[in-house]
Amino acid sequence: MSSARYALFVDLENCGAKAATLNSILEKVKIRGDILLGKVYGYTDNYSDLKELLLSNTFTVVPSLRYGISQKNNADIMLVIDALEVAYTNPLIDSFCIVSGDSDYTPLVGRLKSMGKFVLGISRSEVASSIFINACNEFQFLESVKSTSSRATRGKRKTAGADETQDLGALGKLVESILTQQGAEGEMYASELKGVLLRLQPDFNEKSYGCATFGKLLGKLAEAGSIAVKNDNYNVLVSLNQDDTQSKGSQLNASNWQQAFAEQLQHYKDDGFERINPSILKADIQATYPDFTEKSIGFKRFSDVLKELEKNKVLRLDTDDQKNLLIQML
Repeated sequence: MSSARYALFVDLENCGAKAATLNSILEKVKIRGDILLGKVYGYTDNYSDLKELLLSNTFTVVPSLRYGISQKNNADIMLVIDALEVAYTNPLIDSFCIVSGDSDYTPLVGRLKSMGKFVLGISRSEVASSIFINACNEFQFLESVKSTSSRATRGKRKTAGADETQDLGALGKLVESILTQQGAEGEMYASELKGVLLRLQPDFNEKSYGCATFGKLLGKLAEAGSIAVKNDNYNVLVSLNQDDTQSKGSQLNASNWQQAFAEQLQHYKDDGFERINPSILKADIQATYPDFTEKSIGFKRFSDVLKELEKNKVLRLDTDDQKNLLIQML
């Protein structure tokens, strides 16, 4: 697996300007490659809780100067200019990540792709333009980024007196999250995996988990059932535990489905999302319960499922300016 070299441009307004959300974005990109350059747009003193995260990741900050109604357009234009300047002057960077769902960035995406650059888009589902989504080489909804990344790393890294088993479990979830983003095979070489872990956690060290080598640490994780490890021409290949993956998630039925949906919605709320696209909810439910279908819980369409949840005050249905259906958290 070759490591991509990214330039990351973040519209703070689009991502909610929360440290946990920005950290999830960083993790998503770092799993894919190195971030050589990062810029955030729209910074104000109200976002002071982001300072440590921005400084530790060597971000350049473009402040928000409030003057009239053109403020947002000014920030958008600056992002486009900066991205094109990097594309033309920095040959080391082969990939761009744009954190915004604004269709105004579509021409930028087109120009970057014409220069042979890979473009990853990330945005909240409620503000993501279908035009921008389809223009990118790949697009990720921010809600899905958080559900597969930040929740897997909520456990703290090992500190003096910390419980090693708990830390090993948190590491196992992080490794699973990394492997799930490696295509259908869900596998990678141990050396590549360690490189990704070091990008995510520069102070990562297998000795913190009581292991003399990274191979022994992988053995511990394999014993815990998190991953599978095998030798491939004298190289160690790490993959998802297929037996564990196939058995993951019980079947939803008429008695338990509402509780499962309520718990998933609570995750979004805990992560700071107020509204999401219904497709996000359905995808996450199917990821946890692979056999889920509307018919299995007594409905014909997913919209009927949502109406029943609204009736029982689990969620509220809403629409955006284009009359697209959205789910509002309660």
